[in-house]
Amino acid sequence: MKIFKKNQIIIYVIVLMLMTAGYLNYTTNSQEKSLETSMEIEANDDTKVADIGDATLVNSNDMVSENQTDNTLATPVVETSNTNSNDYFVNSKLERDTMYSQMLETYQKVLDSSNSLETQRQSATQEIQKINETKNSIMICENLIKTKGFDNSVIFVNGDSISIIIGAQEIQQEEVAQIQNIISREMKVDIGNIHIATK
Repeated sequence: MKIFKKNQIIIYVIVLMLMTAGYLNYTTNSQEKSLETSMEIEANDDTKVADIGDATLVNSNDMVSENQTDNTLATPVVETSNTNSNDYFVNSKLERDTMYSQMLETYQKVLDSSNSLETQRQSATQEIQKINETKNSIMICENLIKTKGFDNSVIFVNGDSISIIIGAQEIQQEEVAQIQNIISREMKVDIGNIHIATK
């Protein structure tokens, strides 16, 4: 069993502190866009549409497949009374990208440090790759969603849970299914872990 040197333990602590500080900074500055998890919504009442700040979460229990044709597709799933704000989407994306940049910078410092262990370097390399893949998938999804007629959207990833805010006052069930299919395909997540809200 290897004995860790004092400076290696300090590096671990610093990396952990930087990641925690970045996460806390991100969550503190983004209260407006914080979303209830599906577990909290189900605990309250999974038949209700949950309000999230001034965004409204779309309940996916009534979703239909993209190929299914039904007259109910013409009725709105959800309506919000708030007007869309381009600033919200611009600022949210900026904060999200800043958080990813801070995380990448932290992992890069581990790679650049001469005191880092090989296992630390490998872990940092894997995390950098994951972050870059996530950023790329988010960009692809947001661009594909734009082709569906939604000029404003922002995606937030929290582990296996993905939340997306769509800039629309109403959204049809068919459109919800299309958005879920795009995110599920590009980000390789189950549709049940995708949470859509409008703003």
